[in-house]
Amino acid sequence: MYGIGDRVLERIQLACPNALHRDIAGVVGMTPDAFSRALNGKRAFSSIELARLADHLDADVHWLITGRPDPHRLVVAARHTFDHETGQRDVPGREADDRVLRDIGLAYRQAYPEPQELPALPESPAQVRRALGARFVRPFAPRLESELGVDVVRVAGLSTAYSFTTGGHPVIALPATGSWFHENWSMAHELGHLARRHHDDSLSESERHNHEMVANAFAAEVLLPRESLESIDWDGLDAAGLADLVWEWGVSTDALARRLKACRGSVPAVVQTWAGHATQRLLRRHWRGDPSGRDEITVRMDAAAQRRFPVSLQEAHLQGIASGALGTGTLAWMLGIDPDALEVDSPLAPEMDIDDLAEALGL
Repeated sequence: MYGIGDRVLERIQLACPNALHRDIAGVVGMTPDAFSRALNGKRAFSSIELARLADHLDADVHWLITGRPDPHRLVVAARHTFDHETGQRDVPGREADDRVLRDIGLAYRQAYPEPQELPALPESPAQVRRALGARFVRPFAPRLESELGVDVVRVAGLSTAYSFTTGGHPVIALPATGSWFHENWSMAHELGHLARRHHDDSLSESERHNHEMVANAFAAEVLLPRESLESIDWDGLDAAGLADLVWEWGVSTDALARRLKACRGSVPAVVQTWAGHATQRLLRRHWRGDPSGRDEITVRMDAAAQRRFPVSLQEAHLQGIASGALGTGTLAWMLGIDPDALEVDSPLAPEMDIDDLAEALGL
């Protein structure tokens, strides 16, 4: 029978195949004899011993106990910064971001304690474009939620974009920077990770690097498909025409230049000229604008700077609060307000904030 001891042995072979069992026993506070008997199914591991083993072996404690992965465990993929000169990828803010991601994950775990089946996502960029419909970049986040079942969270505390699944919910988490064209690329990039199921924390660096390239190519074809680029008379395009395209496609001039270089082998002169400037500068000087005179550029920037959580997640918390199953702390955190200022209908029940609940759950 394949039991806990067998899974511990399997993990030892993967994580530290040359380690002595007596040394591992010492790390988790067991005698060598007790550890040996537990591995052979002649003694049960205590909960604290399993927790220490999971930490030492970088294992999923839920998997050690049940043989199945924890449906609520966060395994994330991040949009890496990329130095085009050195070819190096990095996520310099990852350590600080982990706390924010855990809080987001906890909000989902509280709202949806019972895991659901992960929605099937389109596997190709063309299928994504068809599913999202025309002019999807303006309401990109709402379209992802309504048409694909992918939730979008935006918070100021993140240094870059991430994606993960928790309890059957695919989630894209974005930094609230105000850069709407950068945000569009990040959503398309993270959607690529989700569609190709890149969320595996056992990957090597070379595998992660390859996944980044795949996700970036996915984003490029979603936002800037070859057929759209080939339909443009680039030699006859002026700055105003370029501004119109950038606005419609929702990408930066730099991203457009790199995509054209990859597809055509060269960058048209007007794009090359403006790729060295901030995209907002091109738009402020040359975009023809909204006929009504409304400052749509600022509207987009403001939207991309606002804290955002899916309405469905907020509604699930409201229902939990009304039933007495949840306190108001997490919903207030999602809304960015003081819990005392949150006016919701709730029974008289003891409050528990995110940190208290996370500690109670052992997170």
